[in-house]
Amino acid sequence: MTAVAERTTPVTGLAEDAFAAALAVVAGNAERYDRAAVFPADSFAALREAGVPGLTVPVEFGGRGAGLAEAVEVIERIGAADPSVGLILQWNFTNHLSLIREDCPWPAELKEAVLRSAAADGALFNGFAVERELGSLARGGIPATTATRLPSGDWRIDGEKAYATGVSGLTWFTVTARTAEPEPRIATFLLDRTATGWRVEPTWNHLGLRASDTQSVVFDGTVVPHARLLELREPGTPGPRARRQALPLLLAANYNGVAIAARDWLTTYLHTRVPTALGASLATVPRFHDRVGELEAAILTSRALLRQAVAELAVDEDTPLPGLAKHVATSTAIRVTESALDLTGNPGLDRRHPLERHHRDAMVGRIHSPQSDLVITGLGRAAIARATPDSGRK
Repeated sequence: MTAVAERTTPVTGLAEDAFAAALAVVAGNAERYDRAAVFPADSFAALREAGVPGLTVPVEFGGRGAGLAEAVEVIERIGAADPSVGLILQWNFTNHLSLIREDCPWPAELKEAVLRSAAADGALFNGFAVERELGSLARGGIPATTATRLPSGDWRIDGEKAYATGVSGLTWFTVTARTAEPEPRIATFLLDRTATGWRVEPTWNHLGLRASDTQSVVFDGTVVPHARLLELREPGTPGPRARRQALPLLLAANYNGVAIAARDWLTTYLHTRVPTALGASLATVPRFHDRVGELEAAILTSRALLRQAVAELAVDEDTPLPGLAKHVATSTAIRVTESALDLTGNPGLDRRHPLERHHRDAMVGRIHSPQSDLVITGLGRAAIARATPDSGRK
């Protein structure tokens, strides 16, 4: 049995019946795509039918006009159905939310092209910035991928990007590179699938989120028109604020979905497992009530924190709650799946059941930015900075 997370808030612009039907398709496909480790095309076809990829596109561009709060609700439910799908889609929402901000540096015509295609065709969009040697740009450094200005005025891109999530299903993608200048700058370009001189290297062979299609991409003399240059900035300067804040919230929603799905499978299993020595289902045993209650408390806490973070972000863009919500959600998903495995033993590890998949998926949450060590260190540094040598004497 695969569970779908409980609905808490009406989703602007989505018909509930159509969305629920799409979720059922996504959940039904999850095991098949996990085993095959390929892009979940049929799942996205169902989501396109329900209009989900255009959720956060403004109405003026043909979209559903939803904001971050609705996106969180949608990703949490999709994460319970298949978090690989949720991971791909949350990048779509994160990037759309960044595009519609007034401080987005993109040319207006490129913004409109990306947003209208999402609304009309369900076009998916992601950005390629990470490299294996570099790691995440969030930890500093500049890319090895180079962007060289050609005599024509266009640009040539050479290098390799890692962890290009959903690459087989993308219509649009950005590429971050260093300029081939004596003092390199960070350049970001917009490409689409019609570009030449790039290829996908199938390197994704991770334990969890196997259907997220997070492959490597090699650029070998890829020519990009100068009109597709989106941004030039100095190394070490932060990326778009909306991307930095929306991303941890949507990741938190995806991993909350994993925890919810694991809890729902566990509670159903306890009703159906009837040991002969007991003569009743495990659901009647008080010890299981206590353990499941602890898991339920953790899930409710994580979900409440996520929604508090969304509300806080609306009034304070510097709030640390988005990163904390992501840290708590991933920790909770790992705790819930590990506890469920402990309670169920061999059946929980049996691949006929989804719990072992939920556990594998939860483990991947640790690698997504912001990582927990950065979140915790930042909270600690801020708390210490607020104090004075005399504050502890009061």
